Amino acid sequence: MKAKKSLGQHFLKNENIAKTIVDALDYRNKEGKVDCLEIGPGTGVLTKYLLNIEELNLKVVELDNEAIDVLNSQFQNLLIINKDILRVDFKEHFNKPMIVIGNIPYNITGPIFFKILENKEIIEQVVFMIQKEVADRILSKEGSKVYGILSVLLQCFFDIEHIVDVKPQDFLPPPKVESSVIKLNKKAQQPDIDNFNLFKNIVKAAFNQRRKTLKNALSLYDINKIPSEYHTKRAEQLSINDFLRLYKSLQT
Repeated sequence: MKAKKSLGQHFLKNENIAKTIVDALDYRNKEGKVDCLEIGPGTGVLTKYLLNIEELNLKVVELDNEAIDVLNSQFQNLLIINKDILRVDFKEHFNKPMIVIGNIPYNITGPIFFKILENKEIIEQVVFMIQKEVADRILSKEGSKVYGILSVLLQCFFDIEHIVDVKPQDFLPPPKVESSVIKLNKKAQQPDIDNFNLFKNIVKAAFNQRRKTLKNALSLYDINKIPSEYHTKRAEQLSINDFLRLYKSLQT
């Protein structure tokens, strides 16, 4: 099967990396079976290992009909959702708590992470292979030049760890960039955020004009409600707790 550039396909061919990705999942101590979603299985390099795990109820989401034919020829009774992942209703197809895994197309990495955030109530764990540059951004802390919107939003709800870096030659065809596998575990203590859209919009507004001080970047909000010590700071200087405090001050 030939990779389709329009779908951002790069098929992992390194079996050791495939095993490492699947081994990163924490399913062994769960009671009963756990719903598992694999995004974009392609030729099934991860799928074959996931199907061998009795503790998982596996469903895959694949948009490419040719890939679906390949998967059906290899695996019997594989549950395939033939849809764009961004249009899949997680709550319709999966039970809480669920885990998500996949080699994610670089061109829709951001939207997929926002999809994860929209369904964070039912998602316990995520293991993704993504572009290394994006992984570094997600893992970064305040003060870093690459610290941004996804860094704050994901770190608010998940503990995130780096698993392994992956070279271009481990794929067919090789991408022009390096990749990384990261793991997100839902925090036991979730932040007190009643209005996620408001929190998300505050973070986005702060970083969308990251060269401006927060007093100017958040001009659409009531400046009198923003703690004065934040007025002259920029978004990249604020920790996760600072953003939570900022949200609380603008919540009412």
